[in-house]
Amino acid sequence: MLAFYSHFPSAKVQKKSDICKYLNNYFSINCIYFCQVKYRGVLRNKFCCFKENLYLCSPSMESLYYRPRNAGHDYYGRGTYLITLVVSGREQLLSHFVTDFGREHPTSGREHPTSGREHPTSGRKQPHLALTPLGGAVQETWLNIPAHQSAHGNNVAVHACVCMPDHFHGVIEVLEPMQWSLGDIIQAFKAVCTSRWQQGQGLPSSTNRPIPVDCFTDSAPDWLREKATQHYNEGALIRAMSKKQRQEYYTFVGRSQRPLFDDNYDDTVCLNERHRQAMIAYVHDNPRRAILRRLLPDYMRRCLHVQIGNRSYGAFGNLFLLRWPRKVQVMCHRNHPVSRLPYETTDDYVREHDQWVAEIMEGGTAIVTPGISRGELMMKNECIEQGYPLIHLQKEPIGQYWKPEKKRFDACVNGSLLILAPWDLDTMGNVGNVPSDSDYSRFHNLNTLAAEISTFNGEAKIIR
Repeated sequence: MLAFYSHFPSAKVQKKSDICKYLNNYFSINCIYFCQVKYRGVLRNKFCCFKENLYLCSPSMESLYYRPRNAGHDYYGRGTYLITLVVSGREQLLSHFVTDFGREHPTSGREHPTSGREHPTSGRKQPHLALTPLGGAVQETWLNIPAHQSAHGNNVAVHACVCMPDHFHGVIEVLEPMQWSLGDIIQAFKAVCTSRWQQGQGLPSSTNRPIPVDCFTDSAPDWLREKATQHYNEGALIRAMSKKQRQEYYTFVGRSQRPLFDDNYDDTVCLNERHRQAMIAYVHDNPRRAILRRLLPDYMRRCLHVQIGNRSYGAFGNLFLLRWPRKVQVMCHRNHPVSRLPYETTDDYVREHDQWVAEIMEGGTAIVTPGISRGELMMKNECIEQGYPLIHLQKEPIGQYWKPEKKRFDACVNGSLLILAPWDLDTMGNVGNVPSDSDYSRFHNLNTLAAEISTFNGEAKIIR
């Protein structure tokens, strides 16, 4: 966590104007200094911000590759994290899917011997995730993290991991405050995985690997030729590069010299025990979700740009619901306009709810709602739980790798849900002089879009 000091620590201080520019986006700060102070008994670098006789200090991330997702979080202390690493270039190196009984999808390398599952009656393999030898090595390296870190005095535990074809998920728990940061641990894990991957290609360790001769030729960038003359092996050369230079270097020398994983990674900080269990369940459920997306492409379709009428949306789910002959909007204000009671507790809501369900039971009817007010949310949840056809509008954008949480995911599997995310929600205009990017205006604008979709009878145009 961020620590506050009422006096400036005795240290040699150097002003950092670039840090000041960065942090001034978050704090009203007069000036920022870089110094060394004692942190958990260890001398560490600090960024110190001066504001009205108060110094705001936080430990710097000692490794330049590590930029924490939660800037105020203590990555040296106790905590549980869901870690996501992406294979460079999204290459499918770690595993592949076997989605047909008895038939494997082609992949490089043999299937990891522990990844197959036998069908209980036929003896054939069920749809499952099959690890490549590299995926098996990555999984083994993850499970060995506690033993490896204990040698450095760090007490950590790993709870779950899964090697998807082009990315990796793992849950790690820091049991005691550490001398290392979480970023140091993940970097060490990535380095071992890269080493094992390169060894599998017959390449020696980067610390013993000579600098490629191409780095000394005229075709190499000027900065690379200069740096290549200053170092004796490739490992030292890479460590002397900036992130941008590393990317240019890997493009120049070829894929085999590149690290297995991207430089950055994603970490989700666990909030409580329930969140921890949800993280572990998510990791274990990842292969099933991915297999279902492949087996049910029409029901699990992700589209970044769908044009419905004159508006653009991101979409996930069953697009055929837009063709249903009757689409009924569910819109409820928070309070009844006359009694001012919560609308979902009134007789009017009960009558409307019974009418909505009756229309669903008649067939050919899909509910359309953003599910914001309590009454809308209750109807949305009922549709998801009962399998009623539902078109759900949400304010969160749908990106290339976005996917819904488990309940909505399972509703998509059943073909009963389409999720739409409008592109221009915050530019639709103010509602009652309230800015369009406020929750009040979003509520009304999402319901305006729900009304448009309820009356839409044309063909949706899938652009990408």
